[in-house]
Amino acid sequence: MELSARLQALQPSATLAMSQKSSELKAQGIDIINMSVGEPDFNTPDHIKEAAKKAIDENYSRYSPVPGYPELKNAIVNKLKKENGLDYSPAQILCSNGAKQSVCNAIMALVNAGDEVIIPAPYWVSYPQMVLLAEGTPVFVEAKIEQDFKITPEQLEAAITPKTRLLILCSPSNPTGSVYSKAELEALKNVLLKYENIIVIADEIYEHINYVGEHASMAQFADFKDRVVIINGVSKAYAMTGWRIGFIAAADWIVKGCNKLQGQYTSGPCSVSQKAAEIAFAGPQDCVETMRQAFERRRDLIVRLAKEIPGLEVNKPQGAFYLFPKCSSYFGKKASVEGKEYVINNSTDFAMYILEVGHVATVGGDAFGSPECFRMSYATSDENIVEALTRIKNCLAKLA
Repeated sequence: MELSARLQALQPSATLAMSQKSSELKAQGIDIINMSVGEPDFNTPDHIKEAAKKAIDENYSRYSPVPGYPELKNAIVNKLKKENGLDYSPAQILCSNGAKQSVCNAIMALVNAGDEVIIPAPYWVSYPQMVLLAEGTPVFVEAKIEQDFKITPEQLEAAITPKTRLLILCSPSNPTGSVYSKAELEALKNVLLKYENIIVIADEIYEHINYVGEHASMAQFADFKDRVVIINGVSKAYAMTGWRIGFIAAADWIVKGCNKLQGQYTSGPCSVSQKAAEIAFAGPQDCVETMRQAFERRRDLIVRLAKEIPGLEVNKPQGAFYLFPKCSSYFGKKASVEGKEYVINNSTDFAMYILEVGHVATVGGDAFGSPECFRMSYATSDENIVEALTRIKNCLAKLA
């Protein structure tokens, strides 16, 4: 008796595993600062919560259409037009149980066994696993800290083969916070125009957590828009991670395929959450800017403090709420702390050492395809950031 080979090949989420480990230490009474999970520490804005309460009172408690309520899809259409200058019809929108399901829907709908999917590294931990689940082959293109973790057109072209089906592009990026400019996206698009069968999954869930100005989308190029699947949702911009509402915007045939898939394994997303998300998109947006400003202040704080730690190489993220320092100068170092011997062989060892000795939860870069780095989420208070970086600095000083 055993699980399927498909499931046995699937790796557990490293971010969730580290969060679980930190929770276990907290349960033992240890004061842990958790910087492992990418979740805003703000509460969902009151006007969105009121919309959910109203939806409950109005008995939005039954199945919704598989792709979502028409009102929510219309709100998304209007958002894309107003904020992004993009024209989509409601039929080109599919709402799902979070942007994570939206990404997986697109991959499962578009990838055949043996198809190759180009994934820039560093990458979000779930992309390769979703591709493997679809029986595709992840093809990693490494973008180092020296290039701000962004791939070049030359790197993209070198990775393309006759088997290439998708490029997954996340901007602003998890885990690096890097943001592709319009010019950088256009350069990548010009490479892809030579290969008519390649589709781009554009993960834009961090769209509004942006410190460099206007968001650029691969879908903004008229000669390429029909080959782009936009992924977005409400979790990050509106502090609604637990509400589980994401969406895709794409060509009709792709949306129809994803709708067929979703109809067989989850159907429509939570009815009450959809009514809340409708108001998130259609209501006042000042809350988004307030949170963005707080994240930018925290970005500046954590970058300054991290640069004061000897041995860390730090770049300045342009979006999202992650810092992804290079820590490989500590590999090979050792420490003896309270009778326990530590040897730092890789970034997973590095993150575990910081957790057990410094009591700060981070995530090793191995899980993101960049084993020389580690990820910290600064979606937490200024006080926590200062204390966490102090702890990290002190515990790293013990390594020799």
